[in-house]
Amino acid sequence: MMQSKLASLTQKAFLAFGLFLAALVSSLAASAQQAAPSLPLLFDARERLARPDLSSLVRLRFLTSVDFPPFNFTDQNGKLSGFNVDLAREICSELEISDKCQIQAIPFADLKDALAASQGDAVIAGLAVTPELRRQFVFSRPYLMLPARFVRNLAAPVDGKTAAALAGRPVGVVKGTVHEAMLAAFFPALKAQTFDTKDALLAALKERKVDAAFADALQLSFWVSSPASEKCCALFDGPYLSEHFLGEGMTIMLRQKDSVLTSAIDHALATLSRNGRLQEIYLRYFPYGLY
Repeated sequence: MMQSKLASLTQKAFLAFGLFLAALVSSLAASAQQAAPSLPLLFDARERLARPDLSSLVRLRFLTSVDFPPFNFTDQNGKLSGFNVDLAREICSELEISDKCQIQAIPFADLKDALAASQGDAVIAGLAVTPELRRQFVFSRPYLMLPARFVRNLAAPVDGKTAAALAGRPVGVVKGTVHEAMLAAFFPALKAQTFDTKDALLAALKERKVDAAFADALQLSFWVSSPASEKCCALFDGPYLSEHFLGEGMTIMLRQKDSVLTSAIDHALATLSRNGRLQEIYLRYFPYGLY
């Protein structure tokens, strides 16, 4: 989904959150199992992708970074953690190559060159799929989409449960973002009010200078459940997905010559999606849900 596109929206907001998440993840995951927010299936349940023979594989080296929590970060004990890290381990387990599996963190800016130089075999770090990268590399099937959502101030008298109920009310959005463009395209009848930064947008929402906001569901999900929101607000309507505005989703990047490994990873992702293990990882890091 993505990191080069999402980094400006997420990195600063979530760097401090990484340590907080690691400390709370066990208790949050336990309570989340009761509500069980659903992860949309990105693979057809009837589809069966063959598992290629990996007997000749010497090792599978996943490359990631540590600056994109809750996807990849170092926890309070200095251990590499996150959604992507756990997913890489599950992929190796599903392919029965855990003994050959390695996960290494390097600076985000070095990921592309390291993969091209065969210093790793797959990048799982939230890189956005771009035409330029597609000319150099191949990508797995998407395993997670990061949607856009509305969040509303609970004190605002919104009569209805869909975006249509926001007609005529001020809806905040960050200026110059894909979410501003998406809001205009999807909801032309809404009265958009722009803000220079995410922090300014959320402050205005909390103070009810706007009745609702439209932004990245990842940020909003954590914000509404954090002390910073002071329980003022709740997610509203949606989720809204758009490849045009939000990209293809989160994928794994590999070298073009590694078609067998790419097929194997697609097989593993499809299996993890069907058997619920991908959902389990999702609940560890998104206990309040994105959808």
